[in-house]
Amino acid sequence: MTEANGVPGLDVAGLGRWLAREHPGLAGEGPLRASLIDGGRSNLTYRVEGAKAPLVVRRPPLGHALPTAHDMRREHRVISALRGLVPVPSTVDVVDDAAAAEVTGTVFFVMEHVEGTVLDDPSRNAAWTPQGLHRLGTGVAEILADLHAVDPESVGLGDFGRPDGYLERQMRTWRRQYEASRSREQPALDALQERLAAAVPAGPARSGIVHGDYRLDNMLVAGPADAPHVAAVLDWEMATIGDPLVDLGMLGMYWHIRELAGGEAAAGAIVPGAGYPDFEEVVDAYAARAGIAVPDLGWYRAFACFKLGVILEGVHYRYVGGQTVGEGFDRIGALVAPLAEEGLWISDPTR
Repeated sequence: MTEANGVPGLDVAGLGRWLAREHPGLAGEGPLRASLIDGGRSNLTYRVEGAKAPLVVRRPPLGHALPTAHDMRREHRVISALRGLVPVPSTVDVVDDAAAAEVTGTVFFVMEHVEGTVLDDPSRNAAWTPQGLHRLGTGVAEILADLHAVDPESVGLGDFGRPDGYLERQMRTWRRQYEASRSREQPALDALQERLAAAVPAGPARSGIVHGDYRLDNMLVAGPADAPHVAAVLDWEMATIGDPLVDLGMLGMYWHIRELAGGEAAAGAIVPGAGYPDFEEVVDAYAARAGIAVPDLGWYRAFACFKLGVILEGVHYRYVGGQTVGEGFDRIGALVAPLAEEGLWISDPTR
């Protein structure tokens, strides 16, 4: 895709023509302006100004899009279905026909912009009190429980995934993703992959809609200093129907990720002393909202380490190949080995 208006991967003039043609009620009087939103490590996200209201455009990365990844249609579909049940943006459209050629050169979707702050660094915590951040942490758990309580059939997502054999398919999927992104030796990640594959839990006691990358810095936070709340949960590209404990394990891994490699390559605002609850309290809040007893999460937290390690190895692959844009990609690869070692420690049956 040729750059236009100085924005990689998005022809802003083409977007303006498409908007005027397909959604004239949203089109503004003058030209659109777009900027790349930093923070994403896979799909590209742009904020667009100049329409009747601020918009957001999502598209796949510029290169190395694996066959099952970065599915814009699925992300648009699940966000649309969950509107009013959990905090998500309002969607505008998904485009995968000839019109996509003049805008991104690939499928993309458009949604309304939600005001809020991404808590991707401890400095972001200063806007809220420790008591407010503590309540925010338990609120994150309660939203996850609400998501998992949604009946997929009732929102038109009955065919969105297959809960039977979900964990085995996850292991096969991420093994394929790993093999497609290999560019160097990663012995700890290899060992973690084999350990997890040999100890996949039996079928889940329940199934539900799984976000796939549920963490605080995939959310927009708003509200007064003593009462922040999640304004929107973002980045639904890996959503499906499966074992809800995968989301809880992922949340647990991210709750402590800044402790890995000194936090230098990890996004996130959760640090000791800021006010956030311990992850054990987060699990208790989830269990209370869901009305269930949460089993041991060891395998699920180790799987989260493996999954993120594979994702970051893919980002590293694209970075060394010059196929990605944004800041911080030069440091992403340094987090893969510590993540794998953390997963091995969590899953060690002798510890």
